Amino acid sequence: MTTEEIFFPESSDQRRIEELRRRIAHHDRLYYDQAKPEITDREYDALYRELVDLERAHPELVVADSPTMRVGGKHGRPQGAFEQVRHLVPMQSLDNTYSAEEIGEFVARLHRLIPEKEIPLTIEPKVDGVAIALLYEKGRLVRAATRGDGTTGDEVTRNIRTIHSIPPTLHGDFPAVLEARGEIYLPRETFARINAERDEQGLPVFANPRNAAAGSLKQLDPNIVAERGLSGVFYGFGGYEPRERLPSTQQALVEFLQSWGLPTNQKLWTAKTAAEVMSAITELGEIRHGLPFETDGAVIKVDQLVLHQQLGSTSKAPRWAIAYKYEPEQARTRLLDISVQVGRSGVLTPVAELEPVFVAGSTVARATLHNEEEIARKDLRIGDWVLVEKAGDVIPAVASVLVAERNGSERPFVMPSHCPDCGAPVSRFEGEVAVRCGNPGCPAQVRRRIEYFASRNAMDIAGLGEAVVAQLTDAGLLRDISDLYTLTAAQLLPLERMGVKSVENLLSAISESRERPLWRLLAGLGIPHVGVTAARTLASAFLTLDRLADASVEQLCDVNEIGGIMAGAIHAWFRDPVVMELIEKLRSRGLNFGARDPLESATSSGSKLLGTTWVLTGTLTILREEAADMIRLQGGKVSGSVSAKTTYLLAGEEAGSKLEKAQKLGVKVLNEEAFRHLIG
Repeated sequence: MTTEEIFFPESSDQRRIEELRRRIAHHDRLYYDQAKPEITDREYDALYRELVDLERAHPELVVADSPTMRVGGKHGRPQGAFEQVRHLVPMQSLDNTYSAEEIGEFVARLHRLIPEKEIPLTIEPKVDGVAIALLYEKGRLVRAATRGDGTTGDEVTRNIRTIHSIPPTLHGDFPAVLEARGEIYLPRETFARINAERDEQGLPVFANPRNAAAGSLKQLDPNIVAERGLSGVFYGFGGYEPRERLPSTQQALVEFLQSWGLPTNQKLWTAKTAAEVMSAITELGEIRHGLPFETDGAVIKVDQLVLHQQLGSTSKAPRWAIAYKYEPEQARTRLLDISVQVGRSGVLTPVAELEPVFVAGSTVARATLHNEEEIARKDLRIGDWVLVEKAGDVIPAVASVLVAERNGSERPFVMPSHCPDCGAPVSRFEGEVAVRCGNPGCPAQVRRRIEYFASRNAMDIAGLGEAVVAQLTDAGLLRDISDLYTLTAAQLLPLERMGVKSVENLLSAISESRERPLWRLLAGLGIPHVGVTAARTLASAFLTLDRLADASVEQLCDVNEIGGIMAGAIHAWFRDPVVMELIEKLRSRGLNFGARDPLESATSSGSKLLGTTWVLTGTLTILREEAADMIRLQGGKVSGSVSAKTTYLLAGEEAGSKLEKAQKLGVKVLNEEAFRHLIG
């Protein structure tokens, strides 16, 4: 949707109000129900503010179901898949501001409402996630609900229980009833991985981590949610009993939440003046790209909770808090061309070739455009001037087209009718947006499959990067992944940049990969829906590849975290004749199919780390995954976040916030030397 489509200056006030209400309702449905927004937050806020101003000027036109009279979300329209539950206390949203002047007005308004009193403030990152309310009774999680319309929301308890950072039971001196308020988010690195996998499979990608988190919580199968790797941050409360035990300040509340085992923001600023607030906002802006979650702003709150009651709320937002939104980091550049790359599953993905431009900390020269429909929706043309940003501050993306700067020389993009790599005809399955090359022997697909197989998260074959794989496939030495294990020095030495030492190292790395744990082989095979987490789960459940291949859909569904869709895809994949032939080739090449895998087959009865939970952080001299394998080999578990259940934190250089949290919780911290000594 373009800016020209949003504003209608020729409309009467009444018609404009009705139009704004209709448009806001439309964008609310896209944002909350479908997690597929068409406009930016700033454009949405502009629409909302215009409606507020018009309704103030014409109070006779205000109606009960106007967007200004409710919080936002589902507008009471149940989805049917989730039960609707009522919050103990309504969940409001925050008013937004984009300028230092408006921050000054907010502080001045507080002093007008409560004169002659010092008003300390807190500033914390605004997590761009999905608002959630967790109800704990006697320390046990009994219900989790999304914000919904602010009064009722979707009951998503089963999905929330799959999130490792959220405790099923509180610990310490917790209240009898606590409705903890916070945000569910998708970590940046996980967001990048999931989008890459969805792009590869020809599935629609998520526009940003918030959309990915929202889409994940709407999954009916909690096993899919578990695979997504969500996390959470908590900063407030709704219900709280007994009230006399309520902490006196926002700072104390956050410390209480953390002491009970809930994840919280690791840093919170304090201020008393508008200038001090802006100083904290500036400092947060400088470090926000290093936070594990996407943050689009800062939340300013009155620190003393007793003043929250005095200040009260409007029908939509509290008067004691406000959100400051950062300007989106975008850069203007030219779209020089649109190339097409072929993935390991044959999906053709258009890629924007950009005039290099610096944005959000690095130079961007390429950005995925995902599919032909996405290009049409944005009306992208070769030669356009465009605005580029990083989705989740991670993935380069074309945000919008500067239509007004066109001169007529721009050219529309047309998806090729034949594969750009092998020349085979392309096709599109009914109901899919993906265009695919149907030739399984396509050199591009072979290269991508081998690159994926050799990657760090799969078989971890050192020296087998993109350039080397391309060289070997172009030379006709690799037709599938099994050919890696037939390579000889005589074949490799005549190739360019292949010296004796490099050939020895590569062959040695390939040979060593035969002994990799079963989960790495499963991750590298490219089984549909099976990432690293599912690969570990399947390896632990079936112990050998043959048992997994022989498993029925029902047996697969019996495995924790494996749902019906995933089970059906795994079962069908192993019965594909091409796959069956590949597995027999790998068997004959001597790969570990599980029988010799200590991580999956050895008992942990004598393990030193049995029953312990570890978190790894900082820079180590060994690969994180190797350290994690050492821990699992001796009976320990590895988690991604520090909590009261963490036994040890393995801390390398520049450990950061996880080290601080571990020290606060009294978790034992080991450096690498102590870790090596402990595991022997």
